[in-house]
Order: sequence, then structure tokens, then C-alpha cells
Amino acid sequence: MNDLYGSLSKSSFEEINKLTNDYLHWLKDNTSLRRLENDWVEITTPYLDRHNDCLQIYVRKKNDTYELTDFGYIINDLELSGCSITAKREELLKKTLAGFGVELRDKTRLVINASKDNFPLKKHNLLQAMLSVNDIFYLSDSHVIAVFHELVTHWLDACNIRNTPDVKFSGKTGYDHMFDFVIPKSREQPERILQTINHLSKDAINALLFKWMDTRVSRPTGAILYAIINDREGYSPGKYISALHNYGAKPIFWSRRTEYQKELAA
Repeated sequence: MNDLYGSLSKSSFEEINKLTNDYLHWLKDNTSLRRLENDWVEITTPYLDRHNDCLQIYVRKKNDTYELTDFGYIINDLELSGCSITAKREELLKKTLAGFGVELRDKTRLVINASKDNFPLKKHNLLQAMLSVNDIFYLSDSHVIAVFHELVTHWLDACNIRNTPDVKFSGKTGYDHMFDFVIPKSREQPERILQTINHLSKDAINALLFKWMDTRVSRPTGAILYAIINDREGYSPGKYISALHNYGAKPIFWSRRTEYQKELAA
């Protein structure tokens, strides 16, 4: 166990531990519940969708289990915005959902079942699946055909950058976290964890940093997180990029990806 913490000083570990706890307190304090008809309960969370509206999930008890769903919000919203789910995208969608243990029902509803013991974990997984699907299929330009995740996959393959896609790590909190790609350690470089960010936002950075802080202590010494950011929108990232640097993560802007090719391929 000491080897897992060897790369962090005591003060750094305590700081990360405090920040992780602060995040969980923020999540609890900014979550509200409302009773609906037919025994459904609406849970409003502090996570924001791409319209800056709070994400909501719906829960009802069925015998000794609980059904959690988004009632089709994520898929329907994307389709209304012009992002149709083609056969190829459906394959990526199902693959993404499977990583969180979430089902796709009636072609639009994201659903997960929970028990009393694992309810917090399942709720977390559904929310992360909603955020992931929303980000993966978010199109900054209605004429763009390929989703960003596909572009990154093709680029890694074209550059012969060996990687394992869709890797799940367990965090200190007990939550599971999905990362898009992991490049194994080599003689020249430590383990590199890659996460794509199609639409840069405060929530996207907060979610990424939380799962990085939660899993960082269990990764090999020197492991590095890279955030591959879609900068086709021409925005000014400002404080978001500073936050990544502050927690030891490296941003890679898609327009400047060739600068990191050798580093990732090593």
C-alpha cells in the first residue's frame, strides 16, 4: 500500500483528500428531491447539461429494488438538436453506457437498477453516463459528421499510439470511474490516462478532476492525466485550463495535438 502513495507528499495527499470530501459535500448540499405521481421521485442535481440546466433523474421503488432513469432526456435532447443516433453512433452509445452499467430502453431512456446497498453508486453511474453521452455526441457545428471521440480514436491509431480504450478504475470513495484511453508505462514514459472533452465547461472539468483525484492514489507512481480538448469552437479556456494544471493534469488542444504525438507514442 505504501507504494501507491509514494508519489504524493503527506500534505498533497491531505489536500486531495479534503478536496474530494468537499466535492461530495457540494454534491449533497446542491441536490433536491420532489415527489411526482405514480411513486416517482425527481432528483435535481448540481450537474449542468449543455443548456446550463440542472440534470434531473427520476427514481421509484419496485419491490426491493429501485429504478433510476433520465426518462429519455439526454437522447431526445440530442436528437432535437440535430444529432441523430446512426448505427455507428448507437454502437458507441451502447459501449459507453455498458461501462457504467446503464441500459438503453425504448431507444431513448437511460435506466439503471439499484438496491439499498448500492444506490449511491448506481445514482453516480447514471449521472456520469448522462454527462458522458451528452459530451460524446455534442456537436459544435451541425455539419460536423464525426464525433470527437471517434476523431481521437482514429488519430491515436494513425499515430501508432498503443492504448487500451474504455478503462474503469475504482476510486477511494468506492465509486467506479471510466476513462477513455490508457497508455501503458514504457521505458521513457509513465502510465498516461487520456480523457476527451468535447465541450469544455465547468462541470466537465469538475467531473474529470474529481475522478482523477479519487483514483490518482491507486495509479502507478508518476501516472499522468491528459485532457484532450476539442477547441474547434474558438473559446478562451482561461481558468478551466489553470484548474487542470493545478492538479497535475495536462491539457492537449486538438488543434495542437501533433505537439504531443511523440510524448504519447513513447
